[in-house]
Amino acid sequence: MTLPYYLTLSRGDDAVGTLEVKRSKFLAVIRRVDAEDSAREFIAEQRRAYRDARHHCSAFVLGPRGQTTRTNDDGEPSGTAGAPMLDVLVGAGLSDVCAVVIRWFGGTLLGAGGLVRAYGDAVSLAVDAGTVVRREQRAVWRVRLSHMEAGRVEGELRAKGAEIVETEYGADVVLVVAVGGAVDVAAMVAASTSGAGAADAAGEMWVDIG
Repeated sequence: MTLPYYLTLSRGDDAVGTLEVKRSKFLAVIRRVDAEDSAREFIAEQRRAYRDARHHCSAFVLGPRGQTTRTNDDGEPSGTAGAPMLDVLVGAGLSDVCAVVIRWFGGTLLGAGGLVRAYGDAVSLAVDAGTVVRREQRAVWRVRLSHMEAGRVEGELRAKGAEIVETEYGADVVLVVAVGGAVDVAAMVAASTSGAGAADAAGEMWVDIG
């Protein structure tokens, strides 16, 4: 069963964390991504940006239930980089995110335990630096109104916690509205317009909340 919400990072700036362990430098970069292709593009971007680094390890988790996960140790001993990175993302409750940790080798071997701690700690620092947002599943409605009533009804919908996703202008005004909870959009529109407005269910979507 899909949960009605999950956590991710805000769009825009990448979340970044840096760490140095025995002269090895670790740079963790986390970005919000929408699909596996965009995650892989982000990993390739970081590899191009830091060609001088020895390792570009990665982990990503996708979907409302975190149902898609991938890791890559990129030359580090198996299980010492991608897995602890993923553990941090999952432990923070995040999905639709990709983490890349770039490592510049400092000349001293860290051992398996040291690598696990370093990669996990680097991602933890980046998570702490990021802005976490909640994504909620909302019902979508298409609301058809006259131009005269559109502004007032839109204000009433917003006051009830509705998100106006899109506005279409033509002979009538059509509001694409996302609502959660027990808001009865059809009944509210009918009452506000004396039955002249119309509201039709149009599926579901995910909306960033704060």
